[in-house]
Amino acid sequence: MEFLVYFFVFSFGLIVGSFLNCIIYRLSKKESFLKKRSYCPHCKHTLRWQDLIPIFSFLILKGKCRYCKKSISLQYPLVEFATGSLFTLIVFQNLDSLLLTPFIFWLLNICFLFLVSSFLIIIFTYDLKHYIIPDRVIYPAILVVSIWYLISSIFFSSYTKYYILNTLYSAFGAAFFFLIIVLLTRGKGMGMGDVKLAFLMGFLLGFPDILVALFLSFFLGATIGIILIITGKRTFKSEVPFGPFLVTGTFLALFFGKRIIDFYFRILLL
Repeated sequence: MEFLVYFFVFSFGLIVGSFLNCIIYRLSKKESFLKKRSYCPHCKHTLRWQDLIPIFSFLILKGKCRYCKKSISLQYPLVEFATGSLFTLIVFQNLDSLLLTPFIFWLLNICFLFLVSSFLIIIFTYDLKHYIIPDRVIYPAILVVSIWYLISSIFFSSYTKYYILNTLYSAFGAAFFFLIIVLLTRGKGMGMGDVKLAFLMGFLLGFPDILVALFLSFFLGATIGIILIITGKRTFKSEVPFGPFLVTGTFLALFFGKRIIDFYFRILLL
């Protein structure tokens, strides 16, 4: 039974990932992602249903457009697979809580995590490609988190009040930390998009998970940066988008934050 649930969730994630690819592409072109049908970015030919099957169409077509034969970016199957995997992990980690909370709240929580994860995937990919975090994504993401806290307060009013204050302090603290970096580096070390993303991270994660996310983000950023410099693919003056590292740190803290904190304290007590 559980296998069927995970299979359904993964398949649903693949479909959502395909839609996210559409959003990512059309954001850069400033096009609506609701009105037009999907088309090849090279020849602009409208795609048929058999061209839009997540991952499988890419494999069947051997990574090339059916009509113009130009290569399809690996972004498309990777985003689809990542979305399916994250959705499956979300359900896996929250399946046990189904017995402890009202079903409607559990379902709303899963939908909330799906939606927030989708926003983060868009931010990750868009910043990696275009070196910018779009306001058209970051502001709706913050709004979604705010609405979720309002909804959850209906179910757990006393707990939510404390948690909301925790996340607000974390959000403003993280944003202020990044704002200081922006001011000190005059925008060369960080951008305002990173400040807004840090606010979203703190608002979503709260304390102490925001510290885990930031630590992992800087650690991964420094590690990848050093590797790129050693391999000659970047120099010290090269610009590297930090958004993908912040998103990665957010996911790691969201899924494994408590385990990482417990592991850290166990090491301190040795």
